[in-house]
Amino acid sequence: MTEPALTVRFFARLREELGTDTLAVPPRPGLTTGDLLRQLAARGGAWRQLDSGRPVLVAVNRVMAKADTPVHAGDEVAFFPPVTGG
Repeated sequence: MTEPALTVRFFARLREELGTDTLAVPPRPGLTTGDLLRQLAARGGAWRQLDSGRPVLVAVNRVMAKADTPVHAGDEVAFFPPVTGG
């Protein structure tokens, strides 16, 4: 049986700059949110910003997460820029 994919969602400027709001990514053992960011950044172009030092917040299953947070088959991972106000 095939494991369900990770659902990766992008919000705010990331959605605009990457040209998508949702991706399905195959899970793999030991994958963390930091690994996922680097994997997506390796696509090049606008995707490089995910691992460029620009702030990106992450949530796993709607709970704020860190770069070493593990992700598993069926999880929802959301990436968004920090909220700024003026």
